[in-house]
Amino acid sequence: MQRGDLALTTAIAGILLAGAIFGFFYAWVCSTMWGLDDLDPRVAIEAMQGMNASVRNAVFFPAFFLTPFVLGGAAFLAREASGRAALLLGAAALVYLVGGLILTMTVNVPMNEDLAATAVPATLEEARRVWDDYSPRWQVFNQIRTVASGASLLLAVLGLVSLARGR
Repeated sequence: MQRGDLALTTAIAGILLAGAIFGFFYAWVCSTMWGLDDLDPRVAIEAMQGMNASVRNAVFFPAFFLTPFVLGGAAFLAREASGRAALLLGAAALVYLVGGLILTMTVNVPMNEDLAATAVPATLEEARRVWDDYSPRWQVFNQIRTVASGASLLLAVLGLVSLARGR
């Protein structure tokens, strides 16, 4: 396989991963959290604890952790064929790394771990206080990582187009 073909293949793989993680974050924005917010907060807390515990799995791992590395690899491989493509793919990797992966690890994951360590309150009032302290802030940062991963996906697609035209 020639280096240009390898760059194209790697860029496509990066786009698939970026699209998967964008879709994952987006689903939390447009349905999951709204649904949880409409539930009894005791149920919402327990459901969120369960979802957060289940997300650390082999299916989630590639999209969440490998996206910036695959896109960075595509940028490296594309640099001879198209400087513009390399720049766009590198920007895609950096945007997701900072706005998706690092943001999640430094904000959303610690919030999830704090919620996991919280016993589901027995009273509705206490549960509402816990959920109201958690959900709005978590959603703001989820929206940021959704926008960042969407921007990363867009940059990666533009990089692929540039690479394909530069051949």
